Amino acid sequence: MKDFSYQDRIAVYPGSFDPITLGHIDIINRALKLFDKVIVLVLFNYRKKPLFSLDERVRLIKKATEGNEKIIVESFKGLLVDYLKQNNIRFVVKGMRAISDFEYEFQQHLVNSKLFDVETVFFMTKFEYNFLSSSLVKEIAYFGGDISPFVPSNILQDVLERMDKFKMEVD
Repeated sequence: MKDFSYQDRIAVYPGSFDPITLGHIDIINRALKLFDKVIVLVLFNYRKKPLFSLDERVRLIKKATEGNEKIIVESFKGLLVDYLKQNNIRFVVKGMRAISDFEYEFQQHLVNSKLFDVETVFFMTKFEYNFLSSSLVKEIAYFGGDISPFVPSNILQDVLERMDKFKMEVD
């Protein structure tokens, strides 16, 4: 874990990233216009059944963002606010696709700010990614559709290979 000073312009972009999509990459790149570093934090979510393990997701994100020293990729099992406290980070980045995202994300912001002095910066998703989600990517891949317009090209084969393994496991 890192210990950043409050003056550092560091933001955490939390999520499941199962798998990371071009929409996620867009949010990261836009956040880097405001922050010196962005930590992409892969969180364990007990409510979701991920296709990729935490370690696999971290590896894929590192591969998808390789070469950009301003991006740090880590995983965490616990409350986001605990990670923020442990690392003295005060900013969270969130992407919002639709009004339906707002209620949940706003609730998360209120809870996090009650537990710790944190600010959440919301990025509205660009129009071309408004429909895009990791769940949709997995569904398209499962049924043999083309996911190349939705995931970084350098992880496309990784996602397809993992989906093939998954399909063999469930068939």
